[in-house]
Amino acid sequence: MVSENKKKLVQELVNQIKLSPIVGVVDMRSLPAQQLQNMRNTLRLSGVKIQMARKKLLQLAFEQSGKENIQQLKDKIKGMPALIFTDSNPFTLYATLQKNKSEAPAKEGQIAPKDVVVKAGATNFAPGPIISELASVGIKTKVEGGKLAIVNDVVVAKEGTVISAKLAETLKRLDIKPMEVGLDLVAVWEDGLVFDAKHLHVDEVEYAANFTQAAQWAFNLAIEAVYLTADTTEVLLQKAFREAKAIGVEQCILTEETRNEILAKAEAQAHSVKTEAKIE
Repeated sequence: MVSENKKKLVQELVNQIKLSPIVGVVDMRSLPAQQLQNMRNTLRLSGVKIQMARKKLLQLAFEQSGKENIQQLKDKIKGMPALIFTDSNPFTLYATLQKNKSEAPAKEGQIAPKDVVVKAGATNFAPGPIISELASVGIKTKVEGGKLAIVNDVVVAKEGTVISAKLAETLKRLDIKPMEVGLDLVAVWEDGLVFDAKHLHVDEVEYAANFTQAAQWAFNLAIEAVYLTADTTEVLLQKAFREAKAIGVEQCILTEETRNEILAKAEAQAHSVKTEAKIE
């Protein structure tokens, strides 16, 4: 029989789901309690609220909320689940949670969140048993200057694979921290649409570069189409002047702007004729 406390919690979740324009499912697995508390406080200042509950209670809340397609989030619940509510948008929410994550070393049994790559290059290890240890996880080495060097980049764990005890220890010795500690956003609901977290990732550097490139393309097109704007007028006038001057020089039209080049051209041609005719 469902207790009154659980019924009350489900009703609170239902009310919050109905009121919130953005509802997300997060996984708090492997998140230390102190860091969770710190993140709750930080996110609260950004207008983000976190509500923890058991998987079954969250599923009941989705069913009773009546929101369009909200039940799709039921299948997204995993690990140690919680709901997250905000008035922002899914992309901003994802970026906020990502910025509040920190790197951490891998532990045995954890799932690689992305491809774990060991880069080629020098290490601080002297030749010895470490050679076979690295080789056992697929890392080839050679000796350079009395130290070991990793021969080439190697993926030691594919995204989604389980990290072994041996690999975890090796990564620790190499000071590689492939794990991310923080709230793991799984999926977000907005206006009847459900977005998986992987669809919300935006490379801000690439995004800015795309805007810069688009602006340059638009500018180039305006120049080619002779489209006058505050940004293109000066460049178009300069281009028109250069082209007009070039025609004037080619047709030997003497003006203040062309006479020096025309005279220089005539002198060069006369010198060429003199040379060809062998005139002293």
